[in-house]
Amino acid sequence: MRAVDIIEKKRDGIELTYEELEFFIQGFVRDEVADYQASAWAMAVFFKGMTHQEATHLTEVMARSGDQIDLSSVVPYAVDKHSTGGVGDKTSFVVLPAVAACGVPVAKMSGRGLAHTGGTLDKIESIKGYRVELTIEEFMQQLASIGQVLCGQTADLAPADKKLYALRDVTGTVPSMELIAASIMSKKIAGGAQGMVLDVKTGLGAFMQSVDEARELAALMVEIGRRAGRRVVCLISDMNQPLGDAVGNAIEVREAIHALQGGGPDDLRGHCVEVAGHMLVLAGGADDLESGKQKIEDALDDGSALAHFRRLVEAQGGDGGMVDDPDKLPRAECIETYGAPSSGYVAQIHALKIGGTVMALGGGREKKGDPIDHSVGVLIHRNIGDRVEKGEPLFTIHASKPEQLEIASKQLMDAHAIVEAKVDPLPIFYDTLGD
Repeated sequence: MRAVDIIEKKRDGIELTYEELEFFIQGFVRDEVADYQASAWAMAVFFKGMTHQEATHLTEVMARSGDQIDLSSVVPYAVDKHSTGGVGDKTSFVVLPAVAACGVPVAKMSGRGLAHTGGTLDKIESIKGYRVELTIEEFMQQLASIGQVLCGQTADLAPADKKLYALRDVTGTVPSMELIAASIMSKKIAGGAQGMVLDVKTGLGAFMQSVDEARELAALMVEIGRRAGRRVVCLISDMNQPLGDAVGNAIEVREAIHALQGGGPDDLRGHCVEVAGHMLVLAGGADDLESGKQKIEDALDDGSALAHFRRLVEAQGGDGGMVDDPDKLPRAECIETYGAPSSGYVAQIHALKIGGTVMALGGGREKKGDPIDHSVGVLIHRNIGDRVEKGEPLFTIHASKPEQLEIASKQLMDAHAIVEAKVDPLPIFYDTLGD
């Protein structure tokens, strides 16, 4: 078997076998298949696509390229969630403890943010002492003891994905539907969860710009999960505007804690309840979605979800006092609120521009290794469809330096559009696929 033959076969649109994919991907991980050959293969996949069976084989090969975690030895059934990335998405901090409070173990490995999307690990590190790097042994022990883990991906978990993604990032092949699906699902399958709820974002602040594109990706991931023996639900959610009010690191954690206290923005709570409800159903913790959502609502309102979040934070070395008093979280030096320039209805809150502004303030990174300012960010005080009067609060900037305020305020004004005619609010979700 030769790498060039596999490249040519994919170039001609012919389905690759499991053995061919295993030979090629394992050879790439071991440096026996050159970068230029893997680049050619990825481009062939980009143009010719893959069958669902082929994409499943690729996912399985990538999942088996390193360590695989068997969670059944410590818990009877574990669930996981994943978001394809968005602006203001702090749902993991609400969903995980709420699901755990309902008796269902949650095992989650998350990533850091790049470009306009914030990273779950960057946000949770706003809590002093929180340790995101765990060994597999520590991961398993914590899941067994408190029923929840939120940490970074281990270096030996799906290494083929890490290496292939780095190559795709510089060869123009990131937008391949099949390679995106295999990347996400290989890590989730290697992570050991039997049930998964995937939140596929669509809109101006998402990778999938249209609902149809998001639905296509979701359907493929559901099929890959089914073929791999996993139960998968995919939710298509809106990312034309930020989720919740807060966009940043510490201010998102603060907002998530507010939601765990029974408050928080309606769209954030509604989103978390829906995702968590599906997770309970997958794990048998609820008979149907409505009863699952009610259990999550109760956990948020009775304080049990908040208590489980505190347990999670302390289990990973974090300061539980910051959960008790979110004002102890990092706070920016310069905080300024800006009013609406005119009266009318909010027609646009451009999520991509909002995320870019927060990154420019220091809340994100352009490349791995860049420092993060956990204190900066923005609060968006209106949603699309809301009525606003001239001068009423539109957004608040949290900056580390006074000179940042003017630039950021111009960018945020540009991200907003206010019109005279009434505008319909955007839905939280567009569709649900899978179990």
